[in-house]
Amino acid sequence: MEIILKQDVDRLGEIGQIRKVAPGYARNYLIPNQFAVQVNPQNLRALEHEKLLLDAKELKNKEAARELAGVISGLTCTIARRAGEGDRLFGSVTNIDIANSLAEQNVIVDRRSFDLAEPIKELGIFMIPINLYPDIIPSLRVVVVREAE
Repeated sequence: MEIILKQDVDRLGEIGQIRKVAPGYARNYLIPNQFAVQVNPQNLRALEHEKLLLDAKELKNKEAARELAGVISGLTCTIARRAGEGDRLFGSVTNIDIANSLAEQNVIVDRRSFDLAEPIKELGIFMIPINLYPDIIPSLRVVVVREAE
């Protein structure tokens, strides 16, 4: 029996793929659990329509990421922290602090997008890559300065 996958199924395929499976597997598991539908002309047209919608959404997201990357590349985030001798911070600057600093500049970026291997623990200038999209990774300039006492 041929089916169209509506979701990713382990060891079978990804969404939108057409697969040939045992009739019992399709009737008893895949179709009742809404993982797949049987191949017929109506379902094939629906699949093509879904692919067009997904492609349009993908293109829109990629353009939005490019636009945001252009904005981020021109920004500098300045974060003030208390520091001791040797310019070591008493705390650290994390991706949450950087995201909050960007939010103050009206740029919203998910904190999990920052490619920060470990928190910043000293004063200085750092270039932090931000994963906005698989092939769009701008760098944000982060300046950590001594807090005025």
